[in-house]
Amino acid sequence: MSIAKSTLVACCQLAPKIGDLAYNRTLTERAIRSAALQGAQVVVLPELVQSGYLFADREEALALSETRDGPTLSLWQALARELNVVVVGGFCERLDDDELANSAALIDARGLRAVYRKAHLWDGEKGIFSAGDAAPPVVETIHGRIGVLICYDLEFPEWVRLPALAGADLICAPVNWPDGPRPQTERPAEVLRVQANASVNRLFIAACDRYGHERGVGWVQGSVIVDADGYPLAGPAEQGGEQILLATLNLAEARNKRISERNDLHRDRRPQLYGLSSAVQ
Repeated sequence: MSIAKSTLVACCQLAPKIGDLAYNRTLTERAIRSAALQGAQVVVLPELVQSGYLFADREEALALSETRDGPTLSLWQALARELNVVVVGGFCERLDDDELANSAALIDARGLRAVYRKAHLWDGEKGIFSAGDAAPPVVETIHGRIGVLICYDLEFPEWVRLPALAGADLICAPVNWPDGPRPQTERPAEVLRVQANASVNRLFIAACDRYGHERGVGWVQGSVIVDADGYPLAGPAEQGGEQILLATLNLAEARNKRISERNDLHRDRRPQLYGLSSAVQ
């Protein structure tokens, strides 16, 4: 499939309300429509934007969960068809036997293309969710090949490498980055890791954070869209509240892994020296 020379990507930094599913659906619809009105072709939403993040316990999470044919993903599919956009957003997914996953859906005008289940669970998530065990999906869209990761997954270079080797041009990552102390002049480490992952794989990354406070926790508000050299094209919009970050990407640039006349980031790899499993070779 040919690849568009320019794709306008939006990260919608929002503040969902824990437990208020109807409010969150309305919030995401408003954001998707607003981004599309500004010309966005790919729209990224935060992690667990469907439900909120800080569940009191597993029972609350189960009560707020939805299946992939539930009202939130049905809404996003209708919007993707109507507006001809790609939507990537996080939701609390109900699995068989009342198991739960911290999931993200990739939807385009054709419908639900992929559901990714977070493989690396952060802190209290381990008491609520079952960790995913499938590699990050890479979906061929009209704009290019899009991969999906979720938040803490970005801290594992081996995991980011998988969609890179599978040909992803852009990784869309719904995230909820809890705020923490750092030197006053320093950019959040979460943002730096996004930049590093983009640079060492020569691909684009759109990481969509949330904002506000939820049950005593604040958020970095560090949504960022970075280019294939690892430099921010939009964001981070720290302390920026609700934001729609927009950046025009030439995703074809991600298919050129050359960084000098004699160096290619993928061809120069020597996995036989790294002791890695065959999955990342």
